[in-house]
This record gives sequence, C-alpha cells and structure tokens, in this order.
Amino acid sequence: MAVAKDKAQPNAVQRPSADSSANGAAPAPDLSKDLQISAYRDMLLIRRFEEKAGQMYGMGLIGGFCHLYIGQEAVVVGMQMALKPGDQVITGYRDHGHMLACGMDPKGVMAELTGRTHGYSKGKGGSMHMFSAEKGFFGGHGIVGAQVPLGTGLAFANKYRGNDNVSLTYFGDGAANQGQVYESFNMAKLWKLPVVYIIENNQYAMGTSIARSSATTNLAKRGLSHDIAGEQVDGMDVRAVSAAAEKAVAWCRGGNGPIILEMLTYRYRGHSMSDPAKYRTREEVEKVRTDHDPIEQVRRRLLERKWVGEDDIKKIDAKIRDAVNEAAEFAINDPEPDPSELYTDVVR
Repeated sequence: MAVAKDKAQPNAVQRPSADSSANGAAPAPDLSKDLQISAYRDMLLIRRFEEKAGQMYGMGLIGGFCHLYIGQEAVVVGMQMALKPGDQVITGYRDHGHMLACGMDPKGVMAELTGRTHGYSKGKGGSMHMFSAEKGFFGGHGIVGAQVPLGTGLAFANKYRGNDNVSLTYFGDGAANQGQVYESFNMAKLWKLPVVYIIENNQYAMGTSIARSSATTNLAKRGLSHDIAGEQVDGMDVRAVSAAAEKAVAWCRGGNGPIILEMLTYRYRGHSMSDPAKYRTREEVEKVRTDHDPIEQVRRRLLERKWVGEDDIKKIDAKIRDAVNEAAEFAINDPEPDPSELYTDVVR
C-alpha cells in the first residue's frame, strides 16, 4: 500500500509506485495460485465485457449513458474476496464491474444495457440502474453520491437485525466532496455501523483533476473529523486490495464501526462514452497502462512463477471472449419489453 502526498501538482496523477513497498509501506501480501488465477479471470471478464459494451454503444445498441470501468478492475475483484453471502455492495453509475464481480450473469447485465426483457431490471434501468438482491448488489445510482446514505442504511439494517453482514459502499473522488457523504460518515460513526466506504479515486471527477477540485487530495483522511480510520491502497494491485479488504471487513464484523479505504486507481477511457478525455495526455494514460495495469501485473506473475503457460493464458482469454460474445448475442436477440410493461414495478 502506498501513500500519496496531500498536495498534488495540478493535473498530476496520484498513483502508487510499481513497487508496492514504495514510501516504506510493506509489500502487498501475496495470494495463492488459485486466487491469482481466479482474480485474473474475473478482471479479464470485466475488461472484455466493458470493451464489448463500448463497441455496442458505438453501434447504437446501448442508449443513454454508459460509464466504462476499464483500468479499475482490481478494486472490485480484490474487495469481493473478503465478502461472504449476506454482505452487500452498492455503488454509483460506473457499475458494470461491480455487478460482474458480485457474480451477476453477463447475459442479464448486457440485456439490461440494451434495454431488453431479460435484463436485471427488465430493460427499464439501463447502465446506471440495475440491481440484484440475490447477488447482494443494491444498485448503480445515477445521482452523484446518492448511494452513500443508502449504503449506510444497509449497514444500519445489518446492525438492527443483529447479523454480522457488512455493506461495501463505493463512491468516487468527485462524490467525496458531496455533503451527504459527511452526513453519512457522522451517522455511521455515531452508531458504529458496519460499512466499508471505498473511495475509487481514479484521479478525475468527470474531467477535473482531483488536484484542482479537492483542497486535500488524501481522501483516506476525509473521515478524521468523525474519528473514522482511513487507509490509502494501491488500487491497481489486486493483492493490496484483497489484503486491505480483509482487514477492513474484519474491523466492521468486529463491531468497530465504519472504515474508509481510498483506492488509488485509474480509468483508461473517458468519464462516459461521450467524453473525449482531452483534459489529459495520451502519454499519461499509456504510462499507467504500461507500468500499472492490474490485469497485466497478475498475468506476468502467473507466467514468471510458471503457474500457467502461455497456452493456458490464451485459453482463458478465448473462453472469456466467447462468454462475452455470447452475452452480446443474447442481448441483441432478446425482445424489448412490451409497452404495457412501462408502469409495472414503478411506484407512481
């Protein structure tokens, strides 16, 4: 885990060194062979799914907004390793990766993106508003920061019911400046609610660098006034995320109240499909891709340790591409909802 400086230079990218032991922090604890292979598969599924979603958006098959998660895959995959059945996940509108990490069927997710009958919200929610209570995923939410009080409410329900379930409540560096976030922090600490607040700091709130939009850029410290502990984590290294997740979830299950994890990560694409991302250089993006890509790091370790061979990697990639293509084909051929369903399940 690496700690970034509080005062970043304008438009500078906060990211940990390629060496997780940078700045004196301990190296990221290793993961077993099986966990690293599983993490590779899960992250690659998210990457390939998002690439396909981007293609389908360009073809006019996906309408409305579409925010891709490419580059941030290690965050959700690493956090999910610490969860058990009954735990909950809630996030904002960059949510496809969270859905897949929770185990939601790619066919149902893609069908929802294309507004089809067998989508997770019956074709009515689209990219930003689908959920699966069965998989413990309580939504993407289109209003910036709106999911934070909701995730806090999930934690309140857990405490009220006397179970040991934990709410993972994700939000971004832009949402970290929203007032409702701090109201939620106060309530969570006051009542010792079992919620892990995960700030996915991908460096740019829409098109504005965090150095230009936040007076303090170490977002892990945002809970200090509420006496909430926080930690910055290398969000590009699934090992570091997994280790931080285990500690944070154990903290919440132990009745200690909320905790904040700031994931230093990066998105390769624009804020949404309509964003040309001219506020940063091509060189900046390529440097992160080359030095810090979360999937490439795991692939390299698997090959260097001879846990898998090049043929195994190709087979994994081919299988995932087939699954994503199958999901796209399913979505394209799934019928659109009948107009008579317009008001079904809608409270008026």
